[in-house]
Amino acid sequence: MENTLTIPLDVPESKRELFRKNYLTMTHDSERLMLFAGDQKAEHLNDDYYGEGISPDDATPEHLFSIASKAQIGVFATQLGLIARYGTTYGTIPYLVKMNSKTNVIPKGAQDPLSSSWYSMNDIAAFIESSKLTVCAVGYTIYMGSAFEEQMLREAAHIIYHAHRNGLVAVLWAYPRGTHVQDEYDAHLIAGAAGLASTLGADFVKVNAPKPKNGSSAEALREAVDAAGRTRLVCAGGSSTSVEVFLKDLYDQLHIGGASGNATGRNIHQKDLKQAIAFCNAIYALTVEDKPLDVALAIYRSG
Repeated sequence: MENTLTIPLDVPESKRELFRKNYLTMTHDSERLMLFAGDQKAEHLNDDYYGEGISPDDATPEHLFSIASKAQIGVFATQLGLIARYGTTYGTIPYLVKMNSKTNVIPKGAQDPLSSSWYSMNDIAAFIESSKLTVCAVGYTIYMGSAFEEQMLREAAHIIYHAHRNGLVAVLWAYPRGTHVQDEYDAHLIAGAAGLASTLGADFVKVNAPKPKNGSSAEALREAVDAAGRTRLVCAGGSSTSVEVFLKDLYDQLHIGGASGNATGRNIHQKDLKQAIAFCNAIYALTVEDKPLDVALAIYRSG
């Protein structure tokens, strides 16, 4: 797949080659991103890691790092604290530092969401320098429609700008959510979130797949892909589902919706290590290598 990377103008001349290297490392010289999401230990506490239907392997954070080090992925996204703790052993993983997170203790809908940054970009730059790890990118979540969106938009704008100043790729999680949001899976609203990410300068935007009342989700996704423009759009993996359904949906998102990849968490890490690696490799085959659906399914089954 030919790469047509255009480096944003807010990346200084001295950091352009570093930005290019980080972008191509994450995408494996393609236009597509396979993001392995491991930030839910904050977002969902232990709900996604322990319980019925979840492999015992998933009880410890090291499971995430074992998968990321052994499977084919683009980048592994998690919080700096985990990277600092486990990066001593897992030094070859390409990392994305998730800059903000919140827990799920306050029920969804009880109040408008606010998720503030845990770190400054100076903190991230200092960590990269001292750790010598391959940190390719930073990520940040905004909740469009929240009463606190102004604060999150301002933080996102500063983080993206200063990420670029440091040669890092910026990925924005963009979710419509709050008292005034009637349907966060509305295709038109998701397209608005994707367009908002482009105005903030994000290199990739992660959105939920739309759930239209009529027509297919993949077809409805096209509006968001168009709205994102030169910001590449990836779909969240969502709640756990069967391998066959997940891969078929992903194939359609890529080939009908025009998405540029995926960001998958619990559908990967809730499996035991062997299955999780096989599933990552199947997702990678679809996303980065542009393999047919039957080939991806065969990769998983043979794993």
